[in-house]
Amino acid sequence: MRKIKYKKARKVHPNQLEYTGKHKKLESKMQLFVYDDLDFTEYQDLAISDFRECIDNTKTNWLNLHGLSDIKTVEGIGEFFDIDSFLLSDILNTARRTKMEESASSLFFNIKSILPTENSDNISSEQISFLIKDGILISFQEKSSDFFTHIRERIRTHSGVVRTKKADYLLYLLLDAVMENFYITIEDEEEKVEELINLSKNSTDPDILVRIEKHRDNLSFLKRSIIPLRDSLFGIKTLKDDVVCNVIQMDSYVYFSRLHQKSLELLEQIESDMEMLEGASNFFFSAQSHKMNEIMKTLTIVSAIFIPLTFIVGVYGMNFDYMPELRYENGYYTVIGIMILIGILMIFYFKKRKWF
Repeated sequence: MRKIKYKKARKVHPNQLEYTGKHKKLESKMQLFVYDDLDFTEYQDLAISDFRECIDNTKTNWLNLHGLSDIKTVEGIGEFFDIDSFLLSDILNTARRTKMEESASSLFFNIKSILPTENSDNISSEQISFLIKDGILISFQEKSSDFFTHIRERIRTHSGVVRTKKADYLLYLLLDAVMENFYITIEDEEEKVEELINLSKNSTDPDILVRIEKHRDNLSFLKRSIIPLRDSLFGIKTLKDDVVCNVIQMDSYVYFSRLHQKSLELLEQIESDMEMLEGASNFFFSAQSHKMNEIMKTLTIVSAIFIPLTFIVGVYGMNFDYMPELRYENGYYTVIGIMILIGILMIFYFKKRKWF
């Protein structure tokens, strides 16, 4: 049984803010989009002191933070928007599983963004957190990435309906963009799994089995990441009948229902890929067993051919004084001929029985 290893992240005190991720040297930067159907404003390299001047509560506001290493910035955002300390702790603790928490005036959601590593069998993971409060969407990313570039362009160019919708629709777009990374990762895994299946049919190199186990671990990690996401999206679906949470508008629940269906589809794909890997692993062991059986069959046939020949040699190797065959002039050549004939007849017999 595999033992549970307690990471440092699990020892963080709930009221102590500490970033537990890998990107501890990245500078924290904030970006703000303020828009509605008629107007749009974008602010770069924003400071907390600029919030009161830049945020417009009559419009949709999207505040995005890149880099979580600056604890003071995260605390400043939490103080300005009156965010509970335990939510800030969940944002900074990247070991947390995907979760969703709702209240009458806010909705918190965090998710793992997973992508394949180039020229490697590894996959990279980043935690992204979202908070909707008072009509403002705040997103927290561990590092700067291009997950939401197309959404920013849609806001800038007034493409689609994003500027006619509120922050809950923007949250749907951001979650959908992150979930697309799962599809990219699974597609990459499927290509590598197919490659391993082909290799397992043509080679018995032990490295193939190592790679199979590596991709099985990758798919298990993907599954562990998607299952809580599925549960959280189902939780958002159930908020429709809950009068406590007023963050999501009634006409937006259908979008989150689509995300829930996507999560189910992703899990089905992962289950199918894991079965394919299991098949590749079984085929690899079967190929090894078949190769070993072929070797053993060849050795057995060779041994069977030499058994009667060894018997003949053993008989004429005995030191009796009265062995009449020893006096024959052509006895040596006769015995050698008989031995060759026996060998040929046995090979012919084995061939006829299709033993090789």
